[in-house]
Amino acid sequence: MKRDNYTFLTQAPVHRVVLTMALPTIISMLVTSLYNMADTFFVSQLNTQCTAAVGIVFSVMSVVQAVGFFFGHGSGNYISRKLGARHAEEARTMSATGFCYSLTFGIVIALVGHFFLTDLATWLGSTPTILPYTEDYLGTVLLGAPFMTASLTMNNQMRFQGNAAFAMVGILTGAVLNVALDPLLIFGLGLGIRGAAWATVVSQVCSFCILLYMTRMNGGIRIHPLDFSPRLSLVKEIIFGGTPSLSRQGLAALSTLALNVAAGSYGGDAAIAGMSIVTRVCFFVFAAIIGLGQGFQPLCGFCYGAGLYDRVKEGFLYCIRVGTIFLSVCAVLGFCFPEEIVSLFRRDPEVVAVGVVALRWQMVTFILLPTIGLTNMLMQTIRKPIRANLVAAARSGLFFIPLVWLLPQFWGLLGVEMCQAVSDVCSFCICAPIAWSAFREMKENKK
Repeated sequence: MKRDNYTFLTQAPVHRVVLTMALPTIISMLVTSLYNMADTFFVSQLNTQCTAAVGIVFSVMSVVQAVGFFFGHGSGNYISRKLGARHAEEARTMSATGFCYSLTFGIVIALVGHFFLTDLATWLGSTPTILPYTEDYLGTVLLGAPFMTASLTMNNQMRFQGNAAFAMVGILTGAVLNVALDPLLIFGLGLGIRGAAWATVVSQVCSFCILLYMTRMNGGIRIHPLDFSPRLSLVKEIIFGGTPSLSRQGLAALSTLALNVAAGSYGGDAAIAGMSIVTRVCFFVFAAIIGLGQGFQPLCGFCYGAGLYDRVKEGFLYCIRVGTIFLSVCAVLGFCFPEEIVSLFRRDPEVVAVGVVALRWQMVTFILLPTIGLTNMLMQTIRKPIRANLVAAARSGLFFIPLVWLLPQFWGLLGVEMCQAVSDVCSFCICAPIAWSAFREMKENKK
């Protein structure tokens, strides 16, 4: 039965709206993170250098995802506000515009990446022993960049329209296919690390095709190229709404690059591999919080556009409570069983030794992440670009990049392993007052 998304998002109980929107997005985010998670798991059965190569390419994948999220969140935030204000034609134009820009930028990334393949692999932190594997993996993965950017944009546009369940189908199908193809191509056909890359590309193409079809479901906005508009006002809205995502994901790529360089300097290939595994594990768990926040964004956008500020605050605080409880449980498990978790990917004693220490440090500050993530998404959705960009830049850029250079100067490899935890504490200290200021402004606007 077709659901009236406007009535549901603006009138149904907040906890029911958040859970209905969040469950599909949580699954989508977990599934998206499985692309690299699956590659890391199967490739780690080959050798330490292959494990490190996948970790190095993760920064490039973060850039590709950043472009998809930039156009998806930028256009999606605008779409949800316009649908909340009952301006459907403007929402339709933005949907096609965001999609076309995203696909075009994905093609540009693929072309530029192939042209500078060796230089890029070296710049990302590949040592001479890792470089051949990085080139094999990166050169193939880049072929899927246009499909990945466009898929993430469509996924987010559908989510902001309240059709998160349909958006999940396309992402989930691609991820399941990726996991199934990995062992077949890597071991069955003997393609090694290149097989993992081809599995990722095929799964991304599959997701693209399914999502393109799903956009029309449940009264959603069907993407039509003729609705594209190059109007400067639309570009401006995409920039305002999408820059925080670009900052968050883009700085995550730079932080991964800085982390690989620092780890390689103080611990060699084993340190790069160990930190790469911890990064994947933490990103996989944190993906659930990102999904929870993305489930909150449609409610936030519709209700903010309709002037229902109390519902915005209620949804925000509900997500903070749920996310903190969930990550508290994950933190206890990660702190108590770090060796078992890292060993799932690589049993090299040197790799495990680095991963255990880094994972325990990260678990100490895990409970701070819901406040950081939800504050970023709140600022982004209600169109507070300066504060949204500040929060987005904090965790992976503003604090992490200077710390990953500074801390190892005093504590060596331990400084690399503890860097993310220290960065999270600093980020939390600026997020809490920013969120409070936004709700104070809503209260004044309501009066």
